[in-house]
Amino acid sequence: MIGWHIREFRTIAHLQEQVAALRQVLAEGAATRRPDAELMADCIATARQALADGATPLAVDLLQLLTTRIPDEAQIWAMLGHALYRLQRMEAADAALAKAAQLAPNDPMATLGHAMIRYESGYPAVELFQRAWHNAPKNGQGNLEILRNMALAMMSECQHQAAASLLSDALAGQPDWLDGHRALATLRWTQGNTADFCRSYAQACAAQANNPGLWLAWFRMVAQSRDWLAALEILDRAEKALGGQPAFTVGRLFVAVESGDDARAEALFTQCAQIQGDVINLCRIRHLIRQQRWTEAEAVALPQISTPSANIYWPYLSVIWRMKGDMERAIWLDRPDQSIQHFDLDIDQGELNELAATLRTLHIAQAPYIEQSVRGGTQTDRSVLLRHEPIFQRTRQVLLAAMRDYVAALPGVEEGHPLLGLPIRDLKPEQLLIEGSWSVRLLQQGYNVPHTHPMGWLSSAFYVALPSSTQMGAAPAGHLSLGNAPEELGLSLPPYRTVQPVRGRLAIFPSTMWHGTVPFADGERLVIAFDLKKPRC
Repeated sequence: MIGWHIREFRTIAHLQEQVAALRQVLAEGAATRRPDAELMADCIATARQALADGATPLAVDLLQLLTTRIPDEAQIWAMLGHALYRLQRMEAADAALAKAAQLAPNDPMATLGHAMIRYESGYPAVELFQRAWHNAPKNGQGNLEILRNMALAMMSECQHQAAASLLSDALAGQPDWLDGHRALATLRWTQGNTADFCRSYAQACAAQANNPGLWLAWFRMVAQSRDWLAALEILDRAEKALGGQPAFTVGRLFVAVESGDDARAEALFTQCAQIQGDVINLCRIRHLIRQQRWTEAEAVALPQISTPSANIYWPYLSVIWRMKGDMERAIWLDRPDQSIQHFDLDIDQGELNELAATLRTLHIAQAPYIEQSVRGGTQTDRSVLLRHEPIFQRTRQVLLAAMRDYVAALPGVEEGHPLLGLPIRDLKPEQLLIEGSWSVRLLQQGYNVPHTHPMGWLSSAFYVALPSSTQMGAAPAGHLSLGNAPEELGLSLPPYRTVQPVRGRLAIFPSTMWHGTVPFADGERLVIAFDLKKPRC
């Protein structure tokens, strides 16, 4: 680990030297001539390397200077826009990508970049996606990606039928387009069509019965709805068409484990003994936990914390150690007294009312996304804190300031810890970036099932609007619950603590910690939740 940090430091130091040298050359020639093709190529290659190595500010510095010397090169503006987007400087990214699209009006990728930043910022973007699609070759994966994003933009602009037709027409000509099937099934599910939301998969499998990827994608989508009989029927049909395959056996194992068919699961584990991967590992761990075979579950999970998938496994180790009575390691991991904090922020009621009203306009779905933890409510798409509306920009600044205070109060580096394994005290404010942000609107008896956020580093919940005390019900109704295991694991494991919701309160906790919410009697519980990315130091 130390060696890796040294190598990264040397790489960044070398990039800093390269950028400084190129900036000097560009500055020296500023008054006399336009940079030649070789110098421009060197600058672009160095910027690309900086982006690849996570040194995005270096790329931005170089590209911004380059645009002043070569203001009519769309490629440079596009690179600058994408670099600024990585830093979540949305307005500046929008301006740069708009410039690239202006300079190259017939380049579908330039227009697509502009469409994407407008969509992510919460602006209408369908027309820009249509323009990109019109200029793109009418075959290939790139064209399908434009169509998928156009459909997402249509959904965000309440053009649900148009989005469904766009995706359906494309799938008729490209039945093996898995991302298109998923987008169409998600659209149908969130609009309340839970009966045949997957019918495009069925049509595609009828047309391409020899395509195992299609069968598996259909199975996974149905399995997320926890309709185990329907999921097994898909595997039966797949095996009838293609014969037995390891991936189909793993699918049967997943269903056996999650439906509680322990005898069937044990038999299938034997058949899958030589198969490796996160799906198999999680099946083993969850099965062993339900059987209270703590040592065996720990033996599966522990080797995985040194892999890129570590954040998937830490929450299970927390459960295992607590159930084993190994509180020393459980507390070392979870740090409930230090890591669970809340801040009552200085945001007046008028701001909260404006924020609540704006958020409600974004809750256009009829049902929560199939893979999400929401029960009895809805969740927004895209990252709400990166939207262009001033109320979101002001809220983002306040929330990130509280996050910086939280991070500043954390203890020193502890090698191998998922939260503390970074030189936290050396972090700069711009290194704290949002991994994702969304709003959850729960209504009568709504709640979130216990879950974690494997892509995040720190997670949060900010309370915008709440039921009255009478509507809420007796405590802990409506509380955020931290540390309680998912119900389907069959454990009696109480939460470390709960956080009472109060308007203007921000709760912060590690992304690897199990968390959910407690149902409440009536009314509306409206929050913004967001994760921070794990910083690159």
